[in-house]
Amino acid sequence: MRKIFKLLQTENPMKKRGNQSLHRPNVLQPDGQFFCIGDVHGRIDLVKDLLSRIDPNNDQRLVFLGDYVDRGPNTAETLSFLFALAHDRPDQVVCLKGNHEKMMCDFIDDPLDRGARWLRNGGAATLQSYGLGGIDERSTPDQALDASEALEHAMPKGLIEWLRGLPLTWNSGNIWCVHASMDPDIDPRKQRSASLMWGHPSFLTKSRQDDICVVHGHTIVDEPINSNGRISIDTGAYLTGRLTAAHITAERCAFIST
Repeated sequence: MRKIFKLLQTENPMKKRGNQSLHRPNVLQPDGQFFCIGDVHGRIDLVKDLLSRIDPNNDQRLVFLGDYVDRGPNTAETLSFLFALAHDRPDQVVCLKGNHEKMMCDFIDDPLDRGARWLRNGGAATLQSYGLGGIDERSTPDQALDASEALEHAMPKGLIEWLRGLPLTWNSGNIWCVHASMDPDIDPRKQRSASLMWGHPSFLTKSRQDDICVVHGHTIVDEPINSNGRISIDTGAYLTGRLTAAHITAERCAFIST
């Protein structure tokens, strides 16, 4: 399984497992309890299963860490579900932007120059979920243009604008939630968007020198991790069937997986 993970993580070298040999306990001081949910990648079945366990009464704060699209089989249904959930419960549900949402929007905007990267990293599965098969990174420019226009027309009204406007961070107390990482040497409010969505070379090997704890996905781990100023919860849902949430309260982090 580890070899498979390494082969599939091609969009960025940051998606490798970091050195977690030293374990410094995290200090957790959120303003209130909340749940963070890791990378979904088109597995709406796992989203519904997980929410039935952690949010049966629809009264919990939920923070989704991005990468809702690509690779898994049901991106279209996943996006529609999260779009509706965020609009129905705006005070409780936060959806962050991941690098795969960024790549999909880039494909819609500029399929000729940016499309191949997305198609190479799971975008073809997203197109298939919207009934647009037969497109991959080897497709002709005309085919890419046609697929980009067809995808835009197939998506529900307002969905693309929602995806473009998704925030890159959310925080509560000393807890910061992002998709991929933060530069450990820079204030959370001054991070580059590339670090937040794609990763940073020092994030997995160098601990912050303040009391900030960063909750993130993007990097697949065998088991969720809570140490060294990081809480890592991407357990490779599209491959493993394990979608993981972290329930974060004052001084406690509990993991729940499908």
